[in-house]
Formats: sequence, structure tokens, C-alpha cells
Amino acid sequence: MLFAGRANPELAGAIADKLGIELGHITLKTFSAGEVYCRLDESVRGADVFIVQPTCANPETGISINDAMMELLVMIDAAVGASAHRVIAVMPWYGYSRQDKKSALREPITARLVAQLLETAGADRVLTVDLHAGQVQGFFRKPVDHMTALLLIADYFRELDLPDLVVVAPDVGRVKLGHKFAELVGAELALMTKERPAQQVAELGYVIGDVRGKTAVILDDIIDTGGTLIAAGQTVLDEGAARVFAACTHPVFSGRVCERLAASAFEQVVVTDTIPLREGAPEKVVVLSCASLLADTIRQIFTDGSVSAVFGGENQLF
Repeated sequence: MLFAGRANPELAGAIADKLGIELGHITLKTFSAGEVYCRLDESVRGADVFIVQPTCANPETGISINDAMMELLVMIDAAVGASAHRVIAVMPWYGYSRQDKKSALREPITARLVAQLLETAGADRVLTVDLHAGQVQGFFRKPVDHMTALLLIADYFRELDLPDLVVVAPDVGRVKLGHKFAELVGAELALMTKERPAQQVAELGYVIGDVRGKTAVILDDIIDTGGTLIAAGQTVLDEGAARVFAACTHPVFSGRVCERLAASAFEQVVVTDTIPLREGAPEKVVVLSCASLLADTIRQIFTDGSVSAVFGGENQLF
């Protein structure tokens, strides 16, 4: 049985269509005091219950990232209390994933806290897409099925058939990911240096590799405020690149990112639908659906099949 939270009901509906089933009936609302309410409107006794809920904000349904997190927890608890056989949290976007270590004194490791909350609520498995860092899987004692949208994005760029393609990793942490993507699209790899003097503030250095006269694709897992990405795009052009594209899995899109992307030099910004696209996003933003990947993975989990088989064994990219 498949249920949708209010963070991304469109994606949940697309997954249900791919699986050939209907979404389960559920009542979700927020009381005037701000508390989240959930009731499963049909029996789930003995069922494998998959709950689709990226922990992101959705202005259309009126929930914040923290509302989405709490809503997921109460949905899991409701399914456990209703005697579901297994409860699987389908989190295309794992909120707080960037806080996976202490970067300063007395900071929390919030990615670990989220894992503990999910397990305490009663989740038997977690299915997620392109974690910010692979070590987040180590915070769980339950199985984590890690998917990647990299193959989906690579297929899109192969179809574009861009000449003299070079993949640019925006920082050292993305080199392995960039190298794999470069192999998939048959391109060379370049690297950018980056310093981050404060949270959500990045100062880019220079490009290591040949981009002159080439078509550059800057690949990252997240676009948040867009500052790093846009600065990287301009740096690549300043180094002599002829054209520049951007790609990422998760369009977090906060602050003035839509305005910034519209004014940027990117010809296209390719993202997926793990997070609903924010209203006002420029036309240059292209959204690829990961519904088929999620549906195939859910089917494999339900039948006790191999999740890695969906990706040809290429879903562990870290």
C-alpha cells in the first residue's frame, strides 16, 4: 500500500501510476495550533506500507520542512499502530542531510537525529535518493536503500548530444560523483576549488582542468540559494568555456534563487522532482521525473528483490 504525505503528492501519484495501484486514503491536516494530524482511512493490517514524503516545504499544501518531518513521523506511527507488516519511509529528499558532522564546537549532528527519529517512530526501512554524503547511511540500524538520479540525468545529457562536453565538479567533495557522471556521458572532468567561510556562503577559487572552448556541465546534488552554482558557472565562462549547463538532483531553491538563476549564464538547469519545483522558477529549469526509478525500487523491496539491479549495481556512488 502506498500513501502520500503533503510534501510532494504529485510525485507520489506518479509513483502509484507506475505501479498500477491507487494511493491509499488518508486524512492529513494541521490544527490551528500548528500540530499535525494523521488518520489512515483504510485498513493496513498485514500490509507493506510505503509512505512517500520528502522532508521539504510545499507552499501549495502549506507545510514547512519541519511540518513535513513531523507529518512523516506521525504517518509511520499510525501505520505501526494499525498493525502494518512493514513500514517503509520513501524520502526522495532527506532533510537535514547536510548536517552530517560537527563543523564547529557544540553543533548537533542533525542527520543522525533524523535517523533516530525515523527508527523510533517505527520505520522498518528508508528509501532515499542521492544523499548529500554516503555516511548518513551509517546513522541507521535499519536498512537504507540508496537510489541515484545520476543515470537519469546522464541519459538526458546524452540525448542533448552536446559537443566538447566537460563535467565540472564544484568542489573536492563532488569529484567522485563528477568522475562517474563524466564516464556516463563520455566527457572529461574538471574541478573547482571552493572555500566556505560561513554557512550558505561560498567563495570559489579557480578551475583545475581544461574548459576553454568547451560545453561545461556543473554537477551537484543540491541547489539551495544558488550562490555557489552561479558563481561556479561564471568562473567557468571566465576560464573560456563556450557554454555552461547545470544539473542537480534536489532543487531545494530557497531565498532569491529563482531570480538569480533567471539572470545567470546557464542555458539549462536540469533537476529532478524529488522536491516540488518552486513557483516562479525560470523556464531554463528542466525537471526530470524520478517516479519510474522510485516505483521500480518499491516493487523490488515489496518482492524482496535486488534494489541494486534497478541501477545495474551503480547506485553506490560515494
